[in-house]
Amino acid sequence: MTAPDEHPPVVVTDRRRVDPETGQVRTPEAGTDVDQPEPVDAEVVDAAPVEPDPAAELKAQLDERTSDLQRLTAEYANYRKRVERDRELVVATAKAQVANELLGVLDDVERAEAHGDLTGAFKAVADKLTAALRGSGLESFGHDGEAFDPSVHEAVQHGTSPDVSGPTVTAVLRRGYRFGERVLRPALVAVTDYEAPASESPAPAEESGD
Repeated sequence: MTAPDEHPPVVVTDRRRVDPETGQVRTPEAGTDVDQPEPVDAEVVDAAPVEPDPAAELKAQLDERTSDLQRLTAEYANYRKRVERDRELVVATAKAQVANELLGVLDDVERAEAHGDLTGAFKAVADKLTAALRGSGLESFGHDGEAFDPSVHEAVQHGTSPDVSGPTVTAVLRRGYRFGERVLRPALVAVTDYEAPASESPAPAEESGD
C-alpha cells in the first residue's frame, strides 16, 4: 500500500515582542528576524512634494504689487503732463486768436500816433490795450535797419545801395506780429540790397589835331 504524500511541517514564528504567557519583553535571538524599517527609496524622497515657503510667496506678491504701483504712477504722471500740455496749447491758441483779431486796431493806433492824433483819452485806452496784448505774449517786429528775414518779412519794395552790407529793411509799410513762436502775420517791408559804388569813368582822350 502506497504511503500518503508527506508535506513539510509548517513552522510559525512568533514575532511578538511581549510573551503572551509571561508578559515579559522578549529578547530577540541571534539570527531571528525582527521588524526593521523598510529602506526608503531616494527617488521617492526626491519626488515628494516640497512645502511652499510662505515668506517667499509673500515677497513675490509684494514685488508684483510694487511693480504694478510703479507702472501706474508713471502712467498717471505722463497723463498729467499730457493734459497740462494740451491745456497750455488751448490757452495759447485762444490768446493768439484774440490777439490776431485786434491787429487791425493796433494798426489804427500806430497810424494815429504817426499822424499825431493819439492824444487824451484815446491815447490812454490805446496804451492799456497795447500793454495788455504785450503782457499776454504778443510781440511786434519789423523795424528800419534790421536784417531782412524772409520767414518773417514780406518784401514789397526792393532797391540797392552801397550804404548797406546786405539785404536790409529800410522801410516798414505794415508792422508784423508774433505770438510766442507763432507768426501771426509777416511784416510788409522795403528791402535794400548792397551794391558796390560805380567806379568813375575815365575821361575821354582828346583827339590830336593834324
